[in-house]
Amino acid sequence: MAGMSIRTNRAAMTALQNLNATAAQLAATQNRISTGLKVSSAKDNGAVWAIANYQRSQISSIDVLQTSLNRGKSVIDVAMAAGESISDIFTLMKEKALAASDTSIDTTARAALSEEFMTLAKQVDRISKTSSFNGTSLIGAGNQNISVLAGLGGDTMTIRAQDMSLAGLWGSVPGHGAVTLGPITSAADAQKFIDATNFAIKTTSLSLAKMGTDSKMLDRQSTMLYKIQDAMEAGVGNLVDADMAKESVKLQALQTKMQLGIMALSMANRSSQLILELFRR
Repeated sequence: MAGMSIRTNRAAMTALQNLNATAAQLAATQNRISTGLKVSSAKDNGAVWAIANYQRSQISSIDVLQTSLNRGKSVIDVAMAAGESISDIFTLMKEKALAASDTSIDTTARAALSEEFMTLAKQVDRISKTSSFNGTSLIGAGNQNISVLAGLGGDTMTIRAQDMSLAGLWGSVPGHGAVTLGPITSAADAQKFIDATNFAIKTTSLSLAKMGTDSKMLDRQSTMLYKIQDAMEAGVGNLVDADMAKESVKLQALQTKMQLGIMALSMANRSSQLILELFRR
């Protein structure tokens, strides 16, 4: 029979140690269930936590890149909408010049067409000067290319500015040289302006095509970054996410083990009562 002591209860000490260990495991499991993470802090697993924390910072950085790319796309969208309006205006200008080239109309009719022609021309400059997004314009005279953040290493993409002012689109015309914009006073003037508007329409279309190419470039980069971000988030999840089904089963087992531990400690603490029984006999 093992020795019995009222000063040292080894059975109770062992039961208490086991109960404390179970309680610690139960607390860890409850934390995983409540947070959904098996690694929620550096003390859980320092190396894994450090890797996951860095990847989270990269994921957040991609959000910044997406904001920059979206801002660039917005600038292009506004510029392209304005450019399409300018192209439509040149089409109207061509119609007025074509009508004014009719030798059968009188001076008054040609003057009215000339007035409409010049009013439309002024509208081109007005659109190119006022079309901007958040203070940034791509199509005004003298505008510079703009750069947007596109990579985690600080890489940038360049959006090309297009001079779609009247002066930028209306200039040297093949077959006529430099064509000065002015009132249509004759059928010959009208024909010259028809050729000039045709040239401006072609130049506008080329500028719109370039902006469309730049917009597609930003779209492709944005799509790629979303895919990278999704892959990073999945990777972080693989590192730190808890298996909830597994943790649920473990929780039930530990709760049962905890109850048994309490019962074992209670039984061990009763040994002192057995010593009293010995002295009563």
